[in-house]
Amino acid sequence: MTPEEYIQLKAFARQDGALLALVWIGSFACYIQGFSSGMLGWLAIVLAVVSPFFVLRRLRHFRDAARSGIVSFGRGYAYSVLVFFYGGLLLAIAQYVYLAYLDNGYLLDRLMQFASSAEGRQMLQQMGMEQEMSQSLEAMGTVRPIDYALSILSLNITAGFILSLPIALAVRRKER
Repeated sequence: MTPEEYIQLKAFARQDGALLALVWIGSFACYIQGFSSGMLGWLAIVLAVVSPFFVLRRLRHFRDAARSGIVSFGRGYAYSVLVFFYGGLLLAIAQYVYLAYLDNGYLLDRLMQFASSAEGRQMLQQMGMEQEMSQSLEAMGTVRPIDYALSILSLNITAGFILSLPIALAVRRKER
């Protein structure tokens, strides 16, 4: 890969990472609002699940628009990993800003309300997780927003390394 091709790859990956971040930020916003509206909770899950398919579609666009329909597995893998990295970085920034300046304990309060509700207690009892949930909620109260954002960032980057394998395999195309 020449330096110009690498610059091109990073430029496309940054743009598509920003688009992926918008999908993920939308998913996070729907998750937060999902405590009030069940439909938004489902939309949060759908947006999270479709994100690998979104990256696959953007890699196809990169292959067809910038690479004349040809992309190797290695280049496709690097592109996908970078898209997940840039998207995860922007999501982590958005989550930090929300948790540090806008949340004011709303998320933790909603989770505590759910755990103490009749249906929440029943579900946790059926799963045998009452004690674990109690300990998790206590621990969440002590976690700083930056720690939470960095945890999600590392999770997204790790998922990107794994999900990029099948994405790159599906999109690779050798010379015609």
